[in-house]
Amino acid sequence: MKILLVEDERYIAEAVEQVLKKNNYSVDLAFDGEYGLDCALSGIYDIVVLDIMLPKKDGVAVLREMRKSGVKTPVLLLTAKSRIEDKVTGLDAGADDYLAKPFHYDELLARLRALGRRQEELFPDGILAFKGIELNPNTLMLTSAKGDTKLTPKESQILELLIRSKEMTISKETIIEKLWGYETDAEDSHVEIHMSNLRKKLKQVNADCSVYTIRNVGYVLKG
Repeated sequence: MKILLVEDERYIAEAVEQVLKKNNYSVDLAFDGEYGLDCALSGIYDIVVLDIMLPKKDGVAVLREMRKSGVKTPVLLLTAKSRIEDKVTGLDAGADDYLAKPFHYDELLARLRALGRRQEELFPDGILAFKGIELNPNTLMLTSAKGDTKLTPKESQILELLIRSKEMTISKETIIEKLWGYETDAEDSHVEIHMSNLRKKLKQVNADCSVYTIRNVGYVLKG
């Protein structure tokens, strides 16, 4: 499960990151609201853990823009505030749950597991569906009514990113950052090769959708 943690206090963010990684979560960090929103809009995360008090853009504003853009990723709101009004504001803005600071790591993990179960309800058995195709990220199988084929791990990750992005265009830079990490030697050519192979496999199963290149912008999956 992939988590986006948006928290400006680095020592807290890094401590939580270590705990989550020890519990087999994949974690990306963002230290301000603007960058956190950019990451969240990619649609690749299973859960967003979002602090309210953030520089550049506060957590509630980030959350509202996520929901306005159609991003349905579950959001766990972190707040040092205990007033009922603040919790109500966060929930009304689209948060799925909230956790007051300071919190115990066991409670954080329990709430993430609960939100994860809600995601499984949205995607039964972890299967991602789009325009007549289905992707099983666990088995790497791509299926349609007309055939099936097995993807490589990177092809599966790219297709998952495109499906979760809800027909939003994703840049090469975003793909590299999300799939290879920030400190990587991967270049645009790596994305192009995997994207070409993915297109071939979509044709192989006679999919009713394809990956389109938007010049100087990125890629989008459309039917």
